[in-house]
Amino acid sequence: MTPFLALALAGISLTLSGCLARTAANVVTAPVRVGAKAVDLATTSQSEADEKRGREIRRREERLGRLEREYEQQREDCYDGDRRACDEARKTAEEIDELLPQVPYEPR
Repeated sequence: MTPFLALALAGISLTLSGCLARTAANVVTAPVRVGAKAVDLATTSQSEADEKRGREIRRREERLGRLEREYEQQREDCYDGDRRACDEARKTAEEIDELLPQVPYEPR
């Protein structure tokens, strides 16, 4: 065997042994990484839960604001003699009453 060929084979074997070791390590740790990812996806962090709750509260507050504006308009129309507006105002007031307990109270 020529010295160049021996040197080339030694270099290749060192390179391949590193690749094989890295591949073996990846194969061994793969189940742990997959399991950790599954646990991460299955659980909700406190900050994620807080963000979700905040979005839900804002959605309810926006809905409540729209209902209150509709109610005021319907009441004005009712005072002007529109009977249908009176019925709609009553239904809107009921919906507001259902929604109010779901919106947290924040003192100003």
